[in-house]
Amino acid sequence: MTEIEDFTDKLAETDGESEMQIPNELPVLPLRDIVIYPFMIVPLFVSRDRSIKAVDEALSQNRMILLVSQKDVDKEEPTQEDLYKVGTVAVIMRMLKLPDGRIRILIQGLSRAEVKSVVVGSDYARATISPIPEPVIEEKSLEIEALIRNVRGAMERAATLGKNISPEVLAIISNLEDAGRLADLSASNLELKVEHAQSILDISEPVSRLRRVNELLNKEIDVLTVQQEINTQARADIDRSQREYFLRQQLKAIQGELGEGNELAEEIEQYRDKIEKANMPETAKEEATRQLKKLERMHPDTAETATLRNWLDIMTDLPWAKASKDNLDLKKAQRILDEDHYGLERVKERIIEALAVRKLKEKPKGSILCLVGPPGVGKTSLGRSIARALGRKFIRLSLGGLHDEAEIRGHRRTYVGAMPGRILQGIQQAGTNNPLMILDEIDKVGADFRGDPSSALLEVLDPEQNFAFRDNYLGVTFDLSNVMFMTTANVLDTIQPALRDRMEIISLSGYTEEEKLEISKRHLVPKQIEENGIEKTDLTIDKKAMQSIIGQYTHEAGLRQLEREIGKICRKVARKKAESIEEFKPIKITRENLADFLRAPKIFPDSALKQNQIGVVTGLAWTAVGGDILFIEALRLRGKGHLVLTGQLGDVMQESAKAAFSYAKARAKELGIDEEDFEKYDIHVHIPEGAIPKDGPSAGITMAVALVSVLSQRPVRKDVAMTGEITLRGNVLPIGGLKEKVLAARRAKIKTVIIPDLNKRDLEDLPQEILDDLTFIFVDNVRQVFQAALLEKEQFIERRKANSAKNKA
Repeated sequence: MTEIEDFTDKLAETDGESEMQIPNELPVLPLRDIVIYPFMIVPLFVSRDRSIKAVDEALSQNRMILLVSQKDVDKEEPTQEDLYKVGTVAVIMRMLKLPDGRIRILIQGLSRAEVKSVVVGSDYARATISPIPEPVIEEKSLEIEALIRNVRGAMERAATLGKNISPEVLAIISNLEDAGRLADLSASNLELKVEHAQSILDISEPVSRLRRVNELLNKEIDVLTVQQEINTQARADIDRSQREYFLRQQLKAIQGELGEGNELAEEIEQYRDKIEKANMPETAKEEATRQLKKLERMHPDTAETATLRNWLDIMTDLPWAKASKDNLDLKKAQRILDEDHYGLERVKERIIEALAVRKLKEKPKGSILCLVGPPGVGKTSLGRSIARALGRKFIRLSLGGLHDEAEIRGHRRTYVGAMPGRILQGIQQAGTNNPLMILDEIDKVGADFRGDPSSALLEVLDPEQNFAFRDNYLGVTFDLSNVMFMTTANVLDTIQPALRDRMEIISLSGYTEEEKLEISKRHLVPKQIEENGIEKTDLTIDKKAMQSIIGQYTHEAGLRQLEREIGKICRKVARKKAESIEEFKPIKITRENLADFLRAPKIFPDSALKQNQIGVVTGLAWTAVGGDILFIEALRLRGKGHLVLTGQLGDVMQESAKAAFSYAKARAKELGIDEEDFEKYDIHVHIPEGAIPKDGPSAGITMAVALVSVLSQRPVRKDVAMTGEITLRGNVLPIGGLKEKVLAARRAKIKTVIIPDLNKRDLEDLPQEILDDLTFIFVDNVRQVFQAALLEKEQFIERRKANSAKNKA
C-alpha cells in the first residue's frame, strides 16, 4: 500500500482537526471563483508560481495547506486585504505535474480556520491561523429536524428542476444526519456565487449555517422554477419547429417519390424571398405569408393552387414601396410642355402651379385635374407630357363604356378568372407607386345591374380616402395617395355630380386656324414624315396649301383629321419615292396641286348669308367637335296664330322659341308688329339639316330675332351672328362654349357677333388675332339685339336698290 493510500485511510478514520494536529502556520493557496468546505474532495489546477511553490512546501511538510478565496479574482498576487478572513485547512491527497507547467492536485477539506495574519514571502505566502472547531449538537430539536428535512427536499426539488446534482450526492444527503456537514455538502453543490458561498463558510454554528443554506436553496429553487418555465416554452417552440421540419422532410420525401417535390419547394422559397423584398405594409405581409403557408400545404395540381399563385404573383409584383423621383425643375417642365404642345397656356400654367406646390410641400393633397374638350385637342397627349415633365411613369386607362364596378375595385377571388381592378393593374404595369394615371373618357362611364363604376371612382379620386384603397381581389389596402390622377372628358353633363365635385375642371376649346397652322408646322408634318419613311427634304407643304387642308378637308375642333390628311399626302410621296428612288425629286404641295394628293375638297363650310333676308338669322352653336353656325328660318303663312317648330328641336330649344314668341306677342306694338297678324297668320320656325337633333340653352335671342323679323317684315343683317338665352322679361342670359362659337363665326367670315354682356369676361381666353378680326356687341336685353341685328324697312329698300344698280353696272 502506498504512502498516499495510507494517509487517505487514516484521514477517513479521523474526525477532522479533533484528531489530526493542525499547525498554527500553513502555506496559503489563494482560490479564484470557488470556496472549499470541510470534508469536500475537489481537484484543483494550480498555475501561479507562488501557488505551485506553496503546494510543494505543503507536500514537503505535512501535506496541509490553507485554502482562502480571493475577493478580487483578477488580482495576481493577493495580500491579506485581498483574502477573506475565514478559509479551509485542506490536505493534499495527490499531485500531478502537467506538460504546460501547471500542476493538478486533489485536496480534501479538514476544518475551518480563521486567518490571523498573512506573510507574503519571496516564494509563497504563509498564514498564521486559528482552527475553528465544529460545535457539537448535544440533542436534536424539532427545528433542526425540520431544517434537515427541508434541505433534503429542496435539494431533490432542485435536482428535478435541472440542477446538476449527481445521484450519489443526493444519496449521501438523504442519509446525512449531521446538520453542519449537510449544510456544507448542500452548499458545495449549489454553484453559488463566491460571496454567498463564503457567507456559509463564515458561519461555524451548524444550525445557523443550515438555516442560511435553506434560505439560499429556496431562492435557487425560485430561479430554477422560472428558468424551467422559460425552457419549457422555448422547448415547445423548438419542438414545434422540429416537428414542422420533420414533417416537411417527410413531405419532401413523399413528393420526391411522386416526382413533384423539388419544384414546389423551390417555388415556395422564391415566393418567401419575394415577400421579404417587396417591403409590404405589415398587414399585407401577414396576409401574404398566411396564403403562402396555405399554398405550401396544398397539392400542386388543385385548381385553387393556380389562383393562389396568381394572387401571390400580383402581391409581390406590386410596387408597395418603389417610387420614382419627381423632377421639380419648373423651367425644365415648362420647356417640355412647350415642346410637346403649342398654345394651351391656361392648362400649362395650372400644371406648373401644381409642380410649384409639390416642390414646396413634400406630399400635397392637390385636386384632380379634369381636362374637358372636343376630341383631338390633345387631352391625353397633354397628360403624357406632364408625366414626362415630372419624370413619372405614364398610365392611360380608358373608361369609355365601362359598366362593371369590379373593373375598378377588382373581382373577389371566389370567382373563376378573378383579377384586380384596372387601377392596380395599371400601377403594377408602371412598376412604381406614384405614376401619372390618366382616366380617359370619364364622361362615358355607364352603370347597370353589375354596379356603378362612377361611385367606385369616388374613393379612387378622393385624397381623403384613397390612401387606404381596398381592392376586392387583393383583400388588403393599397396606398393610392402617391398616384397623380388626371381625367379627360368631352362633355360634363354625363359625369356624376359627386364625381365632378372631386375634380378641377379645365376646358380645352378648339384650335384656331392660326394655331392649327403652327401645330402642323411644329408637330404634325414632322411626325408624319418620320412615320412614313421619307426625309424632311422630300416634302414641303406651303402655308396656303395647309390653310386649304384645314378649311376644305377637315371640320373639327381638334387635329386628328388634319393629321390623317397630312399622312395621306406623305404616303403618296412615299409611294412615288419608292417607285423611282433615283429619279425622285422633292415635292412641294401648293394650293394648286393639292387636289392631286387629296382629291376634291370634302368640306364646304357654311358661310355668311349673301344678302339681308327677312326671317333668316345666323346663330352660333356648340358641338362635341367644336363650334358651328346655325341658320334659323322663320316663315309667316295664313293660319290661326299657331307656332310650328321643325328641324328636330329639343325641349330646351322649343321652350326658347315659345318664350320668344310670347315676348313678341306681349310687345307687338313696341316692335312694330300688327297685333292682328297673330290671329291671321301661323309662324313656322325651321332649322335646316332636320336629320340632326338640336338642343341647347343658347338659341333664345336667335329665335326672337327670326320671329320679330318675319312678323315685322324687317330684314336681318347678313353679317351678324348671335348667341344667348332669353327670358320672358327680355333679359339676355349668359351661355357657354363661347370660344368654339366665336371660332365658328370667324370661319364663316362673319364680322360681327352679338353675345351676352355677362360673357365679356370669357373673351380674355381668346387669342388676340380673333379679337382683332371680329366686332363684339354686348347685350343684356333683347331690345339691344333687335336694334343691332334688324334693319328698318326703308334702309332695307334703299340697300336693295343700291345692290340692284350695282349688279346692273
